Parts: sequence; structure tokens; C-alpha cells
Amino acid sequence: MTPTALHGEALTGDTEALYERLRAEHGPVAPVELEPGVPAWLVLGYRELLEVTRNEECFSHDSRRWRALREGLVRPDSPLLPMMGYRPTVLFADGPEHRRLYRAVSDGFARLDQHALRRSTVQLSGMLLDAVAPLGRADLLADYAQQLPLWAASRMIGLPDGTAPELVGAVRAMVDSGPDAPAGNATLQRILGDLVRHKRTEPGEDLTSWLLAHPEGLSPEEVLHHLAVIVVAGNGPAANWTAATIRLLLTDARFRSHVTGGRLTVDAALDEVLWRDAPVQNFPGRYATRDLRFGGQHIREGDALLLGLAAANRDPAVRPPDGHIVPGNRSHLAFGAGPHTCPARDPGRLIAHTAVDTLLHRLPDLRLAVPVEELAYRPSPWARALTALPVRFTPHPTATA
Repeated sequence: MTPTALHGEALTGDTEALYERLRAEHGPVAPVELEPGVPAWLVLGYRELLEVTRNEECFSHDSRRWRALREGLVRPDSPLLPMMGYRPTVLFADGPEHRRLYRAVSDGFARLDQHALRRSTVQLSGMLLDAVAPLGRADLLADYAQQLPLWAASRMIGLPDGTAPELVGAVRAMVDSGPDAPAGNATLQRILGDLVRHKRTEPGEDLTSWLLAHPEGLSPEEVLHHLAVIVVAGNGPAANWTAATIRLLLTDARFRSHVTGGRLTVDAALDEVLWRDAPVQNFPGRYATRDLRFGGQHIREGDALLLGLAAANRDPAVRPPDGHIVPGNRSHLAFGAGPHTCPARDPGRLIAHTAVDTLLHRLPDLRLAVPVEELAYRPSPWARALTALPVRFTPHPTATA
């Protein structure tokens, strides 16, 4: 059985067609290749994905079990390692250790002042739009959607605003899993390491300080790596969620008219995007704890299984025959499922909602600046990320004018 490449140019085109071909050929679990010579399984089925995320006895989060890594198939400088290499965080823990770490992270998010976060995000949205408003044109990906969530994340964890642009570049390199991924990872570790050292002596009202002081007793190293999770896996996807929503508003007349005409709230529109174009298309990973039969495939101990979030959301077994998405339906798997459901989903939604709502009010005559077929995607196995989103609009001195 020849695995299908899940890297490079295979990911820059119609990934929906790619996943449906894999489903037709292999069923709910398909063999893929993460980079040349590195095999894995992609879980395409909705019910199968639920099983993988809920059954820690058979599917561990600990990537030290990864057989391809143990057998030397993954080279030391592999661009996969920034996303799949073991870190002492909730993403790689099972059982009681996972619950200890998850409590600290979820308690930290619970302490966030949602009203303050919304005010801050509105202010940041205005700042970014004011920078492009006089021009009458912008790349809403680079100028807006990519920047806003990471500026907001920087403030949440206690970083100064001036660090946000460097953070944006580092995260983009990591998620692309290309040749710049190791350098992006190193930059992120440096920024967050400096922050943790600073907050140990000068704590504030921020996630970093709360994690350091949490009763679960996280070490400085554990706090550093959880900050990386918050920045990359928590807030980074909000950029693609925002961009995907804007793209639909610009290219789908029904979608735009329903949103601007009030038939779809912004929240319902965001949920439709999660069903149709999940910002995280695949997520690493689970590692089989034993040989087993699963999804019609023979899985070996140590095999890596990727969560095919985008494919599972399109599984015909759970989608209505007409493909119609019921407004407000949040049974999608865009945030994962089970005990590892993303703890940052609420702040992520708030940021994406504010970004889209602010844009619609401040640049109401927004239009795509290129033919829709010229929009392209980055070759990432993880994120469904546009390379650019060029738009035009009526210029004015500021976005609020």
C-alpha cells in the first residue's frame, strides 16, 4: 500500500478533493507520508477521530512512542519536529499528568477578563486597519488576519507589543513545517524563555504569571513549553479562521448576503467556516500503544496517527446528504475532541469574531483584488493557510473615518 504524500505541493491545491480521494481509496483511515520516508496514518472518519481522541489506552499523545522517530526515519533537523517532537505539555501527556497540566492551562484562561480581551482586540483591530485604510488596498492576511491573533496572544501572555511582529514570523515558519521551521522554533523558544525569566521576578496579570504561580506547580520549563502551545496551537489558528471567513465573504455571494443581511450572525458564520474550511486541517498526533486493527487498517505499535479535522468534518457519515450546514451547529471537530479539546477555543473565537465584525463595519465595500482562482495556500500539513488575501476598498484617512 503506497502512502500518499502529505507534504509539499500536494497541500497547495484542492485538499478537499485530496481527502475525499483518500477516503474513497482507503476508508476512514488512510496511509500518508509526512515527508519522504516518514509514514503515518491520517484519520479521515468522524467517528474514528472521536475514538482516537477519547481512547488513551490504545492511542497515546506521547510522541516518544513514535516508531519512525525511534527507528531513525525522522532526521534530527526534520521540519516535523517543531510540531511533533516531545515537549512537557498537555499535547504530549496522558492520564493524570495530562489532567494536572490541563487544569493549570484551563484555569489560566478562565482568569482572563473577557471584556478586557475584547476591548484590547477591538483596539488592535483598529490599529491594524488604520495602517492600511488610506491606501485603498491591503493584503488582509499579512496586514491583518495573521497579525491580530498573535498581537492579542502577546498581550495575554504578558509580552510587550513590540515583540509581536517577530512572533508572527516565528509561528508561521513552524506551522509551515518547511526548511525555516527549526529557526522559527528557536526564535519562539528565545522569546518565551526571556519572558518566563522576567515574569519569575516581576509577575503581572497575565497567563505567564498565572501559570508560574499555579498550585499544580509547573516548572519554568513546563511553563515555557505551554506558552508555545498557547501561541502556536491556541491562537495561531485564529489567523486562518479569520482569513477563511473573509475569503468566503469575498467569494461566496450567498454567505456574504446572509451575514451582512443578518440571516447569519458572525458567530454562526464562523461556525460554518469551521465546517467548510477548518483552519487546522490536520493535527498531530496520536501514537498506537499496541498492534491493532482500526478503521480497516493494520496499525502497528508506535505508528503515528494524525487527526484529520477538516476531512472528519466532511465525513458523509455525519453530514446531511445535501451538505447543508445548520446555523449554530458546533458538533464539528475543528477544536479536536475528548479530554484534549483545545482550551483556547473561547479566546480564539472572541478574537476571530472581533476581527471579522470590525472589518465588516470599517471597510464595508471590501472586494477581492485578484481572480479567486489566483488565491493560493501554503504547503503546510497542519494549517489551511492562504499565502495572501489581496483586497481593494475605498481609501480614507483612517479606518474609522
